[in-house]
Amino acid sequence: MNTWTIDEHDYPIGGPSEAQLRFLVRYAVLAPSGHNTQPWLFKIRGDRLDLFADRTRALPVVDPVDRALVISCGAALANLMVAAERFGMDAAATHLPDASEPDLLAVVRGTGARPATSDPALFQAITKRRTTRRAFESTPVPEAVLASAGAQAASCGVRLHWILEPEHKHRAAELIAEGDRLQCADPRFRRELASWVHSRRAAERDGMSGYAFGMPDLLSPVGALIIRTFDMGKGQAAKDHALAEGSPAIGVFTTQGDETADWIAAGQAMERALLSITAAALTSSYLNQPIEVPTLRPRLAMLLGTSEFPQILIRVGRGPELLPAVRRAVEDVMLLA
Repeated sequence: MNTWTIDEHDYPIGGPSEAQLRFLVRYAVLAPSGHNTQPWLFKIRGDRLDLFADRTRALPVVDPVDRALVISCGAALANLMVAAERFGMDAAATHLPDASEPDLLAVVRGTGARPATSDPALFQAITKRRTTRRAFESTPVPEAVLASAGAQAASCGVRLHWILEPEHKHRAAELIAEGDRLQCADPRFRRELASWVHSRRAAERDGMSGYAFGMPDLLSPVGALIIRTFDMGKGQAAKDHALAEGSPAIGVFTTQGDETADWIAAGQAMERALLSITAAALTSSYLNQPIEVPTLRPRLAMLLGTSEFPQILIRVGRGPELLPAVRRAVEDVMLLA
């Protein structure tokens, strides 16, 4: 079964809340995540859905405090809520409801029906969103698209800064390249990254295929071996520098705080913004190195002219059509009630 192919007419209108919430999880699992780890778990009890962080899928080297992991779960929550709005479920989410259970990031209650309220284009974008590591066309991103993505982020209490001027993009590209060199020089980083590179045909249905890096899928094990064995920081830095400078727009999401609640909000803001970008027939990818390397993060904030905390860096433009990343089945992310 292709998890990216969902017939919205299969939604159980008039069915029990448990069946409706389970259907919405099919959209939640299409959210992006670091290294495509898909670090989320769900439990449904009647009209209540619990979203848990799956810390067995953590990335302790690149994400030692699980910041990116929680952001990924926030993105999954955003997809679920957009879908709930589309199907007319009167759903309400509570973040971090139980301080004694830190893995429980949110509780969603479906308390009945209401008129559908979400933008149909935003909802349809859930199954169309892609991440690409290829170069973008040079066509500028329309102002209306930038404004719409910013408004989606703001609705979650998160600010989206756009870097558009060549000089500022160059400075951001310099930080990205420096991050590449520092990360790739660390054998622990290379081992962790390589452990998540495997074929789309692998049983795990997660991680990154060699296809995502521009090589045949069947060569994924070779790509993983190269990443693990050799410090290719200089080459990766040059490639990412060119990608950043050549992208029509670079966006950075920032939050006032830097705690779990802020990361959940950042994930929701990111995904809603990405859906807005996808609805405009554009795509994006991540260049988070200046945020992942602690010494570079304050320098990125300085470039933005903000005292807030940078959480995600994306580049946006028009890229080639790509296959979607693999996804685990809903059954694999459900906990027994």
